[in-house]
Amino acid sequence: MRILVVEDEQKMGDYVRKGLSENGFQVDLARDGLQGRAMALAGDYDIVLLDVMLPGIDGFAVLAGVRAVKTMPVLMLTAKDEIDDRVRGLQAGADDYLLKPFAFSELLARLHALLRRGKLQETTQYQLAGLQLNLVARRAARDGVRLDLTAKEFALLTLLMRRTGQVLSRTMLAEQVWGMNFDSETNVVEVAIRRLRSKMDDPFESRLLHTVRGMGYVLEDRSA
Repeated sequence: MRILVVEDEQKMGDYVRKGLSENGFQVDLARDGLQGRAMALAGDYDIVLLDVMLPGIDGFAVLAGVRAVKTMPVLMLTAKDEIDDRVRGLQAGADDYLLKPFAFSELLARLHALLRRGKLQETTQYQLAGLQLNLVARRAARDGVRLDLTAKEFALLTLLMRRTGQVLSRTMLAEQVWGMNFDSETNVVEVAIRRLRSKMDDPFESRLLHTVRGMGYVLEDRSA
């Protein structure tokens, strides 16, 4: 099992990483919110252990980025007296929370419970017209033809499919898919959109991925 720990307190992060490694987990450690979001979006993790208070961006912003494109379980770490943080985290899509300070045995128990629950729920599929997306198999197809997508193209399509009918700005796409602050000099979004279109739209009769001038991009079926 591979786990991402996002924790800026050095002693706490090292302690958790050591303990989880000794219990058979493969552990990656991020020391701030920006790094944590980028690693969560780019990596293939079974679960994320996420602190609320982080430099760069806080745990809620990291959680929003993860939930935009991925379904993996997220366990948030919150301060003992911050009830609002726990409520906010659960409402934003966290699967569970653990109060600091905590016993390592409780952390392990909660992680294993979330992993068991995740295996039962990990059947998410999306469909729009003839476009199909299976997050578990990491497979995309249109009209029965499999789409050969890169990891970033798959993440981009996942975000667009989850937000079908919503216009997503270049800034949001850059932040959520690439984990980067938007730079007007960077054309990474446009390039990725063009490549995705060449695979999922160009070979077929109707277009699903549309440009909304001055606003961004939207995935929707306009043929009806």
